[in-house]
Amino acid sequence: MAAMDATPAATGSAADDEGTLDNPSWHALTGPQAAFAEGSGRARRYRPEVSAFGAIVDESQQSWDELATLIGPGREIVLNRAGIIAPPDGWTTLGAGNGFQMVLDGEPAVGPSPLIRDLTEDDLDDMIALVTLTEPGPFRPRTFDLGGYRGIVEDGRLLAMAGQRVATATHVEISAVCTHPDARRRGYAALVTAAVARGIAASGRTPILHVAATNTDAKRVYEQLGFAVRTSLTFGAYRPPS
Repeated sequence: MAAMDATPAATGSAADDEGTLDNPSWHALTGPQAAFAEGSGRARRYRPEVSAFGAIVDESQQSWDELATLIGPGREIVLNRAGIIAPPDGWTTLGAGNGFQMVLDGEPAVGPSPLIRDLTEDDLDDMIALVTLTEPGPFRPRTFDLGGYRGIVEDGRLLAMAGQRVATATHVEISAVCTHPDARRRGYAALVTAAVARGIAASGRTPILHVAATNTDAKRVYEQLGFAVRTSLTFGAYRPPS
């Protein structure tokens, strides 16, 4: 059975939601994706089997304390937000870096392709194998439940895919964009990204994506599709005090 798009249709205008993009996971987990969330108050996270990401409402000590209680000692969480993420004393930064948040305003520059098809639960093992091989970013056993996955399958092999992850009321992130090494330089990353973007736009929302500042090749592909940089975000993995 095909995965359902877990994000409801947009409410309000893109301009109304623009500020939420500085802390997208928070506004997703306290909004359209609350069904996938754990936590309350000033801290949230996706259920661990769905995503490694979490969020706090702000950088206050109280928010960090509530996040520590939520995830528990010895465990880790991935955060992303605009500006500098500065955990308080006792927290361990396991790794952090900068990335660009890019927004697509209008149609992607690459048209529909007959190679693209929806990915279903039956494809899940192949999807996990592909992300394990290519490492596009955090992907958990039920990340698939966030919806909107499209891929290219040739001769029974999954060669490229992309799907949806963080979703606010008016914006949806394209994620898990990856191509099998045997199929690179065929333009497949652009095709699957454009296919997911069209699905997001058809729901009345705006596609966004995030790319590491060092990944200039991927950034160039997204720019050719029509994505433009909105801002820089910090991405990091953190462990609370024991």
